[in-house]
Amino acid sequence: NIAQTFALVGEWVTIPEISEILDLKITRIHNLLSDGSLIALRDPETNVRKVPALFLNGNRVLESLKGTLVVLKDSGFSDEEAIVWLYTDDDSLPGRPIDALKDGRKTEIRRRAQALAW
Repeated sequence: NIAQTFALVGEWVTIPEISEILDLKITRIHNLLSDGSLIALRDPETNVRKVPALFLNGNRVLESLKGTLVVLKDSGFSDEEAIVWLYTDDDSLPGRPIDALKDGRKTEIRRRAQALAW
């Protein structure tokens, strides 16, 4: 459920906050959402769209995120399912796929995401 997803992720940022962090117009953030570079969920408490904070890397969108999100979407994952997968501990990694992406291990994570489709 969405409340559990929000708890799993922990730190979220709103679209206006992302606009400020990335120094981009809000319309550009909406473009990042519509082209799949970012995904957002509605906060069940406030109904405000939010993005997991780790999807940003300093003042940029995490570089390896978009391709990984495309692979997950192609595997039939909803936005929420993709976020849950990225934030769920995987003993074989070890750790969470989102942390591996931040560490620059995108090939391994995308390979795992592709395997989910089979």
